[in-house]
Amino acid sequence: MSVLKVIEIMANSSKSWEDATRNAVKHASKSIKGIKSAFVQSQSVVVDGNDVSQFRVNVKITFEVKD
Repeated sequence: MSVLKVIEIMANSSKSWEDATRNAVKHASKSIKGIKSAFVQSQSVVVDGNDVSQFRVNVKITFEVKD
């Protein structure tokens, strides 16, 4: 039987929501092994003047807990 844990993190990118999601998984994988999935719970942007400057995602990362 596997035991899975879910954590929630926020990440950002100046390029896109997809890049922000990749950044979230890449950063989480530095300290978490066995990541199984990432669920983008929400998306938002930062606006400077009339332009979007940052794409933000709130991501749920699921990983297997080892004995």
